[in-house]
Amino acid sequence: MTDESGSTWVEVEEGSPFPISNLPYGVFSVDGGPARVGVAIGSSVVDLAALAGTGLLPGLDGAFAQPSLNRFMAHGPRAWAVVRERLATLLRQPQRQAAMARAIHPLDSVRLRLPIEVADFVDFYSSLDHATNMGHMLRPEGPALPPAWRHLPVGYHGRAGTVVVSGAPVQRPWGQIAQGSFGPTAKLDFEAEVGFVVGVGSRRGHPVSAGSLAEHAFGVVLVNDWSARDIQSFEYQPLGPFLGKSFATSISPWVVPLEALRAARVVPPVQDPPPLAYLHDPEPWSLDLTLEVRLNGEVVSRPPFATTYWTPGQHLAHLTANGASLRTGDLLASGTVSGREPGQRGSLMELGWNGTAPLTLADGTTRAWLSDGDTVSIAGWAPGADGTRIGWGEVSGTIHPAHPAPASSGAP
Repeated sequence: MTDESGSTWVEVEEGSPFPISNLPYGVFSVDGGPARVGVAIGSSVVDLAALAGTGLLPGLDGAFAQPSLNRFMAHGPRAWAVVRERLATLLRQPQRQAAMARAIHPLDSVRLRLPIEVADFVDFYSSLDHATNMGHMLRPEGPALPPAWRHLPVGYHGRAGTVVVSGAPVQRPWGQIAQGSFGPTAKLDFEAEVGFVVGVGSRRGHPVSAGSLAEHAFGVVLVNDWSARDIQSFEYQPLGPFLGKSFATSISPWVVPLEALRAARVVPPVQDPPPLAYLHDPEPWSLDLTLEVRLNGEVVSRPPFATTYWTPGQHLAHLTANGASLRTGDLLASGTVSGREPGQRGSLMELGWNGTAPLTLADGTTRAWLSDGDTVSIAGWAPGADGTRIGWGEVSGTIHPAHPAPASSGAP
């Protein structure tokens, strides 16, 4: 395990989300050059391909000179630990500064890219507070939670090809919003989520236990699962979300490794009734991770991930319980993270209570749903080793107008 204490010769500004106790991985390019793997520290990015080229880091079959983290992630936990340990050591030794100078780039001079080649995307529905809020809004006369909700981690399979990196535009989608009505969504929403990235896959037909998360998951990203609520409402029964979700999902450019989050582990909420044996984890944990949602620069919510009912390990176990395999690059999202307080709700649908109590911003404007030109940014913070605080930077997206009407888009 890496000793996270001590300083670094790289300048790290006070309050930076990227102290040496973090060292998140991403993919970047410089001046239109090839994409490669880097690590953020302070306001700099370290070019791991360049370091491997000098022999300062293990080469791992060219894993760092790749346009995604997938080849590196597939090497598994032992390789992840060796690289992290070696990099932390190099960044603490002032005598290495000259040798590493050409591998250090200012963060504001590089282009950050999608960090992983997404294999499959699964989105869960794991926050009790969020699920309860949605139930009260959508089924006011009935039970808030679906019958299976407390018995298994409810989820759906999304579209890997529409996962985009922070900063990519989000175009207002078209879809059927009522019988005989096809048009741009009028109820565009954000969902603040946390995603776990799979590094090591599994064999089909061989379920993975809830306690095996660290053997498979490489790290954590921030997620905004954009949602068209009117499209979703019309289509979701009986098979769940489809076009109302699949048009765009944004993730942060930086993947914080699980090892950096060891100090952030907390005991998850008590589950009642106790889950079945295949979902049992002898040492369950969640993360003391707080999200911060900004709408056009204004903080509108701070959802706490620690209160999420179903754990990341249980997501893994349930996903593979039927024999489905994991693949390098799988993205497993938590579903909307919400807390008990109004200021902890992780979607605009909750903050504006399904449009009945629109959110009022500091400039006096209101939002029942997102408008064209709105920018949503989600940051995240967690305790790091040695009393530090680590972050992800942010995942941001700006709403662009819907494309022109598709040909023959009306009702027959």
